[in-house]
Order: sequence, then C-alpha cells, then structure tokens
Amino acid sequence: MKKNYFLRCALSVILLMHSAISIFSGDVNNFGIHYLDTIGFSPIGLYLAWLIKLTHLVSVFLIWKDRFIKPVALCNIIIFALGIYYIHWENGWFVVGGGTNGIEFNVLLIFSFINLMLPEVRLKKINQ
Repeated sequence: MKKNYFLRCALSVILLMHSAISIFSGDVNNFGIHYLDTIGFSPIGLYLAWLIKLTHLVSVFLIWKDRFIKPVALCNIIIFALGIYYIHWENGWFVVGGGTNGIEFNVLLIFSFINLMLPEVRLKKINQ
C-alpha cells in the first residue's frame, strides 16, 4: 500500500463491513431471493447477490496486498453504479438527513475507487 494508504484503509473497512455482516446475518440470501429475483434477475438473484458480496470481500484482501487494483476498482464501480440504478436512485441523494437510502454514499465510493485506480491524475493548469 504505497499510495493512498488512508483511502485504502477506509475502502477496506467499508467493503469488509458491507460484505461480512450481510454474509453472516444471512441478509445476502434475502437480498438475492426477495429483492433481485423480484426485479427481474430470477432465477440468478441469489447467485448474483453472493457474487456481489464475495467480490467486496475478496476486494478487501486485494486492496491490502496491492494486487489487481484496476480490476478490483472497476468491479466495485460497476456494483455501486448498478446499486444506484436499481436500489438508491428512487430515494434521492441523501443517505440520511434530507432523505434515506439515497445515492450519496455510492457516489463517494465510486469516486474513491476512481482515485484508487488513477492516483496520479492531475488537471492541467489553464493559462489565462
């Protein structure tokens, strides 16, 4: 973890908690069967839910080992973007406060993964 140490720590904790808790509580099964299957992903909703959670879980270890960062980032960006589309969009922007279950947290995670994937991007100075 040569670059973006604090970003990697934060993303790792978030992904670990987001995956491990739902795996151990059984919520991943409910998400697959009672949500994904009902919005058109049947009969693969359960498998898709597990794929999402296992992707998050494996990502934690790959981020810490500084391996496959771009594929890890791309996979998680896709997951969070689809989460915005299928789950959070209808709830607006705010996760708490001005609303609930909105897109703001996913947007932050997407841009955090972009920064992890492209840490050296700098904007060119515009001469006036």
